[in-house]
Amino acid sequence: MATALKCTHDFHQEITNQVIEALESGVKPWQCPWDTSISSSIPYNGSTGKSYSGMNIMLLWMASIHGQFSSPIWLTFKQAQALGGMVRKGEKGTRIFFYTKVEKKDVVTDEDKSYSVIKTYTVFNADQVDGLNNQSISHAQPSLVNAMDIDAFLAATGASVVENGLKAFYRPSTDQIVLPFRHRFNCPADFEATALHELTHWTGHKKRCDRKLGNEYGSKDYALEELVAELGSAFLMAEMGTFSDNLQHESYIASWLQALKNDKRYVFKAASMAQKAYAYIMDTASRSCMDAVA
Repeated sequence: MATALKCTHDFHQEITNQVIEALESGVKPWQCPWDTSISSSIPYNGSTGKSYSGMNIMLLWMASIHGQFSSPIWLTFKQAQALGGMVRKGEKGTRIFFYTKVEKKDVVTDEDKSYSVIKTYTVFNADQVDGLNNQSISHAQPSLVNAMDIDAFLAATGASVVENGLKAFYRPSTDQIVLPFRHRFNCPADFEATALHELTHWTGHKKRCDRKLGNEYGSKDYALEELVAELGSAFLMAEMGTFSDNLQHESYIASWLQALKNDKRYVFKAASMAQKAYAYIMDTASRSCMDAVA
């Protein structure tokens, strides 16, 4: 992989500005832009086969929307060359990032302290590369839950889910997800998207990912939890090959925009929490599947 370079400018602000611009233009930057019927639509590295996570998923989805890419495969310039390809002249790469720990001595206490440093590197979509040896590409391994239907998936997580009434919500006091009867939805995909949204809320319980739940409607914490659920369900839908664009959350857009403009780390925080929720759900469901076939 290319040598990572220390970020020398305000990367958080740059990305936050991109998210703000997308939302203000009516585009959800966390919506998978390509065919979700393939085994998984989570973007991954074509050299290592490793899927990207958290905020990097959003960055690559935003780049795919802008560049109209149809592939979930990404490579650094050198990785593309190693696979027999060449990035086309004039193509613009997409910067993604990771955090690394560095040790520095505190000037006051003279003690060594650990700090997180953000580093970035550039990747290109497979659609930007000519001559790739497709047989040499390392593809992401499909998860055990990828081929499951929504009912089997929900059961594998161990979540308590009931269909009743007209509203969808997660009730922390009873640790239960309540969904409207599925025949009330316009299509199965809308039911699945709603279920995955509430399932992400379910991970916030103190015995799981322990997020702050039960916030007052309209509060900053309420809006943050809704963004976490929005992102988490988007990751899950991409993993399961589900797509729904009919569920509207415009009532939260104004709150998210205000928070983004006031805090350049807001979306990074939400994406990190959503990734933890997504990982918890996938790990739990996968373990259940393995136990079932053992």
